[in-house]
Amino acid sequence: MFTGIVTDLGEIIALKPTAQGQLHRLRIACRYDRATIVDGASIACNGVCLTVVASGIEGGRTWFDVDAAAETLRLTTARHWAVGTGLNLERALKIGDELGGHLVAGHADGIAAILTREDMPDMARFELSTTRELARFIAPKGSVTLDGVSLTVNTVHDTAFSVLIIPHTLNVTTLSGWRAGGEVNIEVDQMARYAARLAEMK
Repeated sequence: MFTGIVTDLGEIIALKPTAQGQLHRLRIACRYDRATIVDGASIACNGVCLTVVASGIEGGRTWFDVDAAAETLRLTTARHWAVGTGLNLERALKIGDELGGHLVAGHADGIAAILTREDMPDMARFELSTTRELARFIAPKGSVTLDGVSLTVNTVHDTAFSVLIIPHTLNVTTLSGWRAGGEVNIEVDQMARYAARLAEMK
């Protein structure tokens, strides 16, 4: 489990696809302490929970390897990742950690398209759209995870919704680089999903 609070910015420094395109081995550089990363650990990369399969230090910088399988490549923006791509990183939540965002599984539900970007003094407002299936779980003042960042929904209209990004979030995540026409990973709030399921069972 995660909280949607980014703890580091990573960068893909190597990518090796298989011949069949069913698996991508990614090497991601980060600032985490190498001693704290163990094989089998879960790290959310742009909202996608991936399992560490190796780690080390090169040039004074920590790196870890993860595998992105076919389903991850199909459902998320991972299929577009390349060497040099920046990633929002978050380590798995430990019991007793502060829950600064909201409970996030790291299982991206799909992709949201960035419709517009409005720059404001020190802030930015984005309007995005997603599938009708996912849009029904998005509500004003509710939570949504975009590229691994826990955000509060401002407005909702049909399958479109907006979020306002504060200066701190712009400074410590990749969201400052978002542009209209781009795509981001989306995970809807689990509580909204369970509430909808309960309503369907009545």
